[in-house]
Amino acid sequence: MATTYLDNIVDAHRARAAKDTRQWRERADHVRYEGPSLLHALRSSTNPHVAVIAEIKRKSPSKGWIDEHLDVATLASAYEKGGASALSVLTDEDFFAGSAQDVARARTYSTLPILRKDFTVSANDVLDAAEMGASAVLLIVAVLDDAELASFIALAHQCGIDALVEVHDEIEARRASDAGARIVGVNQRDLRSFEVDQGRAAQVASSLDVNVVRVAESGMTSVQDVRHAAQAGFDAVLVGEAFVRALDASALVHDFSSVPRVARG
Repeated sequence: MATTYLDNIVDAHRARAAKDTRQWRERADHVRYEGPSLLHALRSSTNPHVAVIAEIKRKSPSKGWIDEHLDVATLASAYEKGGASALSVLTDEDFFAGSAQDVARARTYSTLPILRKDFTVSANDVLDAAEMGASAVLLIVAVLDDAELASFIALAHQCGIDALVEVHDEIEARRASDAGARIVGVNQRDLRSFEVDQGRAAQVASSLDVNVVRVAESGMTSVQDVRHAAQAGFDAVLVGEAFVRALDASALVHDFSSVPRVARG
């Protein structure tokens, strides 16, 4: 099978992690996050609408620059004003032009919980997320083995942050559940073909335990897409490019976050 951009990114992050000499077990005794909870924000019984995780994203390997001059403070404030339940902040520098400083700036200009969006491949990566003030770390099942997945989720919970566990099919969804995932993001985009398949994502969501918070990721550009996700049983949506490109990000976030949740049977 041909090498994909995901393979290249993960290889680069594993090479970086292999050079990291910090002793994560010693760090784990001292790293504790205190701040808003992503799990609570997405599960909140006081919100009858689909929760929106609004992403701060400058570029992607597949599309290049989305907004080269993006201002984190302005966008974070606009997202919160529009009614977002949480923020997602890219911190990968080489492929997405993000940084840990973006998390700090978003934290300064917003009270919302923050997902550190990056390619987590080591225990130190998990601890870094907590140290930089992120409320949660992204774990991509496709790039982790079962032992890594379970240990990273446990470590995240130990230091007080949540883990958004990303899956693409029913097999990965089962692995996520077995590892103790509380929040599962279903990526609607195939990482190899880049095609968005909402029907497949709905099937994956339906296979998850009823107590798991379900997040639809990728490919949502309209209110109708959010309604479709709600009908499929998703509690939340993670949206980046549509908001970053919007002429009025706050207004679009408001529209997306006004879609009612649909009770699961």
